[in-house]
Amino acid sequence: MRAVAFSRFGGPEVLEVAELAEPEPGPGQVRIRVSAAAVNPTDTVMRSGARAEALAELPPPWIPGMELAGVVDAAGTGSRWNPGDHVMAIVWPIRPGGGAQAELVVVPDDAVAAVPQDATLHEAATLPMNGLTVRLALDLLALRPGQTLAVTGAAGAVGGYAVELGVAEGLRVIADAAPADRDLVAGFGADAVVDRGDDVAAAIRAVEPDGADALIDAAVMGSAVLAAVREGGALAAVRSFDGESERGITIHGVRVRDYVQNHEALDGLGQLAGRGALSLRVAGTFDPSQAAEAHRRLEAGGVRGRMLITF
Repeated sequence: MRAVAFSRFGGPEVLEVAELAEPEPGPGQVRIRVSAAAVNPTDTVMRSGARAEALAELPPPWIPGMELAGVVDAAGTGSRWNPGDHVMAIVWPIRPGGGAQAELVVVPDDAVAAVPQDATLHEAATLPMNGLTVRLALDLLALRPGQTLAVTGAAGAVGGYAVELGVAEGLRVIADAAPADRDLVAGFGADAVVDRGDDVAAAIRAVEPDGADALIDAAVMGSAVLAAVREGGALAAVRSFDGESERGITIHGVRVRDYVQNHEALDGLGQLAGRGALSLRVAGTFDPSQAAEAHRRLEAGGVRGRMLITF
């Protein structure tokens, strides 16, 4: 089978198309013939060597990718899935067998959910990892309907889902956007849209003078946005948090790996998307041989939605 892979760390040029043996599902596992796998910042981090220590235990080539959609073509004993099922899945790539960007991928049953109603396989591939990141963030923040959630990076994949899931849970959402993205973010249902940038905390305070009850920092601004959160509030950091907390604010580190076998959460996201509450945005499609170009575009910034490797 073909897979996007790399055997050394570096820039996008280290990516290649490898021919690898077809994996076989074991008990409680399913094999998916992949239609599309999303390209995420986690893939560029993995490729760069930032996770070299973890990968050292696994022989190269390594396969990136954390989310996919496709069709079940084989199921192990005890699996809830059947050949022909259209599914989406989240994959932890630092494991034997690698990640999502391959023609055939084996995952545990609980990492899989049905494709949302009326969604294409390409659209569905944009949901599992990014959607579960936000689902975990909101579960950690544990806000009540009517409370205020601020979101940075709201035009991006994680930020967009944060706005929409917040709205779906009855939260008052304040989101940031560049001028060109204001209509997009408002369309996600944000109650207020403020200018993104270094002054975003002050802009959020202008809307909510006491500060937001919680903030999802999809823009990875770190301590610079703590001022937007009320005393005793909370911040969900989708990557590592730089600096120290202040004013009794709780910092939650969001590690989506904790939800890679949370079928209930993934299925819930699929149902919301099927009802139109979540926007599944495809920013572009690339053949496996064009994976380096997809990485370059992602690292250049400004991508809205997710780019896909398609098979």
